[in-house]
Amino acid sequence: MPGAPPARGGRGGRGRDPERRRAILDAADRVIQRDGPDASMLAIAAEAGISKPILYRHFGDKGGLYRALARRHVDPLIERIREELHQHTGFEVRARATVGAYLSMISQNLNLYRFLMDRATSEDSRTRSDLGMMVRRLGEELADQLVAELRIGDRTRSQIVAHAVVGMVQAAGEWWLEHPEVGEEEIIDDLTDAVVGAISGSGG
Repeated sequence: MPGAPPARGGRGGRGRDPERRRAILDAADRVIQRDGPDASMLAIAAEAGISKPILYRHFGDKGGLYRALARRHVDPLIERIREELHQHTGFEVRARATVGAYLSMISQNLNLYRFLMDRATSEDSRTRSDLGMMVRRLGEELADQLVAELRIGDRTRSQIVAHAVVGMVQAAGEWWLEHPEVGEEEIIDDLTDAVVGAISGSGG
C-alpha cells in the first residue's frame, strides 16, 4: 500500500531482528549466570525488558532460545579446542592444552554449563540432539587427526578411540565439577595422561 511504513527489520514485524535477538541472548546470559539451571523464561524476558510472548516471537519457543544459547557458547568452545588440536606442538602438549581449555570453560561458566547440559537437554530434544552432534563432530575431527598423524592407522579404530576419548574427557569433567577439592592442575595432569595413554595404546 502506498505510503505504508516498511516492516521493522525487513521481516514483516515477526520479531527476527538480529540485534534484538542478540540483546535477548545477552540478557539470558546474565540471568543464567545469576540463577543457574533455575533461570526462568519470565526472568529472562524481564531482564531483556520484554514480555514472554515477545521473547517467544524471536525464538519460536523456549527450545529455540536453548538452541541459540547452545550455538552461541558451544561453537566458540569447539573452535578453541580445534585450534589447540591443530597446533604445531608435541602431541602431549596439545592434549594438555585441549583438556585444559575444556575444563577451564566449564568451571568458569558453571551455571551456564548446568543450564545447557541439565535443564535445556532435558526439556528440549532438539537441543539435546544439537549438543550431541557437536560432541560427535569433535570426535570425528579428532579421529581424522589421529589418522593424519599416523597415530592410529586403522580408520575404524581411530573413530572408536577418538569418540571414547571425547566421552572420557566430558565424563571426567562432570565428575570434577562435583569434587571441588580436586585442583584444576591435578585433573588436567591425570586426564592428559589418560588421553595420551588411550591413544598411544591404540596405535598400529
